[in-house]
Amino acid sequence: MARRPAPVPAEDPYAHDGDQLRGYGAARGRDPYDHETHGYEAHGYEAQGHDPYDRDPYASYDDHDGGRRRRPPDRRGRRWPKVLAGLVAVVLLVGVGGYFYLDSRLKREAVLQDYAGRVADTPGTNWLIVGSDSRAGLSRADRRRMATGRAEGRRTDSMMLLHYGAGGTTLVSLPRDSYVPIPGRGSNKLNAAFAFGGPRLLVQTVEKATGVRIDHYAEIGFGGFVGVVDAIGGVEMCVKEPMRDPKAGLNLQPGCQELDGAKALGYVRTRASARADLDRVQRQRQFFGALMKRATSPSVMFNPFRSVPLALNATENFTVDEDDHLYDLVRMMWAMRGVTGGDGVTTTVPIGGNGSAPGVGAYITWDRNRAGRLFEALRSDQRVPADVVTK
Repeated sequence: MARRPAPVPAEDPYAHDGDQLRGYGAARGRDPYDHETHGYEAHGYEAQGHDPYDRDPYASYDDHDGGRRRRPPDRRGRRWPKVLAGLVAVVLLVGVGGYFYLDSRLKREAVLQDYAGRVADTPGTNWLIVGSDSRAGLSRADRRRMATGRAEGRRTDSMMLLHYGAGGTTLVSLPRDSYVPIPGRGSNKLNAAFAFGGPRLLVQTVEKATGVRIDHYAEIGFGGFVGVVDAIGGVEMCVKEPMRDPKAGLNLQPGCQELDGAKALGYVRTRASARADLDRVQRQRQFFGALMKRATSPSVMFNPFRSVPLALNATENFTVDEDDHLYDLVRMMWAMRGVTGGDGVTTTVPIGGNGSAPGVGAYITWDRNRAGRLFEALRSDQRVPADVVTK
């Protein structure tokens, strides 16, 4: 029986021509529809030993050297904010730590204590600034160089009342020879109050005599004064006539010149002039103004070789009230700088006359009318009348 030929399968009209192509690709060992593999082979990606499925489809590429290469991520943009934040943290840490360190170096004393009949609080801010003749911490060589003598203890060598507020800034010199009532001690020279009862009794005496309530207290001795002046490299002063005072170790010729600490101390201490203490308080205001201007200048503030010694000397040698802090002292310095630079009033208490008394010696008295108007302006935080300002 003859064998029938095998039936030919009917052609599927819906078969895709790709089936033929698939057979064509299989004959060559690859799937023509494997586009990813085919694409990477075309660019040599597989040939370089890479797994095509490890590729980041969102990564950026550079076309060079005949192929595609991954661009390394730029981390610099992510790093600089962290570096900046670290620097800011270090600056803040050093600044805050430095502030509290300097604040802790201030010498504090319970000066502004309440007492029966004390003057009520007045508007504005009032400082009593005292330069004492304390020789504490000075060696024999220092005393010879500064011509300070050997006196022990501390007495007032200069006293100034600084007021600032809505009515402006005023710096008033209080001559040490002013004859005023001292609580519990009768009447005597103003500096005797300091000798009798220290800064606390001095504050009470000034408040009673002026009617102005003292809010802050600052005192510096001979050694501290010289150290501050030397720390900022000296202070320039213009001398109008020869000044020679062996007791103060002073010998200056006319002209503008830079005074170091020792010469500056003699300049503010000497009474070897026609009006003695009255001339001296005027020089003291002028010098302290120049000192504050120099100390707060950019050449000192932004120079660590000047600003650091200044901060260390000032905080170590200033005595303040127990409630005063470094920021109070800085505010006082800026007020002093402004008033002596022409942004306020500098004057001496109007003088009415002079006299002498047993156990007191020669003294000066205040002009009650003009001095009263001066202190009334300060008590009410008003501008000081021009006719009570001593030129």
